[in-house]
Formats: sequence, C-alpha cells, structure tokens
Amino acid sequence: MTEYKAHWSKSLVVVTLLATAICLGSACMVAAQDGRGLASRPALLLLALVIGCALFTIRGYAIGPDAILVRRLFWTTRLPLAGLQSARFDPDAMRRSIRTFGNGGFFSITGFFRSKALGSYRAFVTDQNRTVVMRYSKRTVVLSPAEAEEFVRDVYNAAKLANPPSSS
Repeated sequence: MTEYKAHWSKSLVVVTLLATAICLGSACMVAAQDGRGLASRPALLLLALVIGCALFTIRGYAIGPDAILVRRLFWTTRLPLAGLQSARFDPDAMRRSIRTFGNGGFFSITGFFRSKALGSYRAFVTDQNRTVVMRYSKRTVVLSPAEAEEFVRDVYNAAKLANPPSSS
C-alpha cells in the first residue's frame, strides 16, 4: 500500500479558518443573546455545520492492489482500480467547474462538479493545483495527492494500465 498525503492549499486553509471563525463566532453570539446558550437551535446548527464539514476532511490517499483509498477522518472511500481507463496530472482540472452538490472549500473540496472539459465528475480535493483526473468508462474522479505525478505513475503500475503519461 503506497500512501500519499493530502496537501492543503493556502486558499483551503484560509476558507476553512474564516468559515470556522464565522460559524463559531456566530454560534457564541447567538448563544449569548438567547437564554438557552449553545442549546439554542441556531447555535446548534452552526456547530453542526462545522463538525459536519470537518468529518469530510481528506487526510490522504492510498494505492492498494485493487483500489485507491481516499482517507477521511473516520472512514475510507474506495475507488476500484478495475475499470480505470486513465489517470493524469492536470493542475487546471477544476478550472471553470460548477459545483452541483458538495463542499467548495470548508475543510475540503468534495462532492459533484461539472465542467466543459471533464463533464460531470466527483472530487476529493484539498489542493486545486495538484489535481489528478481519473477516468473510468462511466465516471470521472478528481483527487489531489501531494505528489501528483508520482501518484499517477503508481496508479498506472497498480492498475497495469498501458502508456503512462510522460512527465513534462
């Protein structure tokens, strides 16, 4: 099993810190004004938002003999190598994408997106400048391991795909 870290981009760090501060600060302000403190419904919703988004944090990626694993805080999302047609490093993969459902930068960039270049795809990203596009016959997945080009090479070896892309 080959492990790769999930590097957080500066923008992800900034968005996460700002959103967390706004949510926690707002929860405290609501709690101070409401006689029930943090037990008030708006305060609980803000706290739940922070906790809910934090649960989907991507800690890293791993390439196993039959799958790529996306490591979260308490679970792993499995992407099978079977059916994988290609993998390529593309630092502009998410450019001009529209989020159709998911999280656009609060602890991660995850969910379902759409762009002209990729069509509909699923993202498990922490750094939009280190993206790897993985194409299957019926779906596309975008990841962002810290060592993206090395990750692509290892995916080609694990999946026994022909013609790995050359490093430029």
